[in-house]
Amino acid sequence: MRLNDTTRAYFERLATISAPEERDRYLHVADPQRTAAIQGYFATHEIGNYSILRTSLVPTIINIGFRTNVIPSTGEANIDIRALPDEDMPRFYEELRRVIADPSIEIVRSGEGSRPASPPSRLDSEMFRALESVTRRMYPGAIVLPSMMTGATDMAQLRSKGVQSYGIGPAVDEKEGALGSAHADDERLAEASLYKFVEFQLRAVLEVAASRR
Repeated sequence: MRLNDTTRAYFERLATISAPEERDRYLHVADPQRTAAIQGYFATHEIGNYSILRTSLVPTIINIGFRTNVIPSTGEANIDIRALPDEDMPRFYEELRRVIADPSIEIVRSGEGSRPASPPSRLDSEMFRALESVTRRMYPGAIVLPSMMTGATDMAQLRSKGVQSYGIGPAVDEKEGALGSAHADDERLAEASLYKFVEFQLRAVLEVAASRR
């Protein structure tokens, strides 16, 4: 488990809008005396929060054997790795070999999904301040909650070149959000939310452009 600037700010800000019990949990994620219990809770009840704290591995494709009564001589497994932004991947693979501790098992890095290690985007940049400013004007009382996705975007490549990158999406209420999730067969968005999102993007661009005199 390890925090970075994004996840640290995420839990700190999430605590300000959470119920007392949740607030206490979010503020003590890194407390050595409590982190094990809190992570155990996340693993059971808040799997998203559990995932953003670590590099994870999941075997997603396994190919072994061809007949029921024949012991296979070879086997292959594809493992999906969701790495923290600054993960040292060569070192990670060496650790994986150490844990497996079997010289007959070969670990081959796939080019699919490979990305350079890079720190998360800063939270003190001109762009982030613009996103916060527009949020305050369009959604009074709301806060900007920086979060780290467990999926992949092109921002990893941009960040490795020093470009501060931020992903934003349409603001939806809880009822709209329950209609369908990303990549689901019922994925959709309310028309009103799309218009609001376009307005948000326009205001954010104007906010940054106006500050460059």
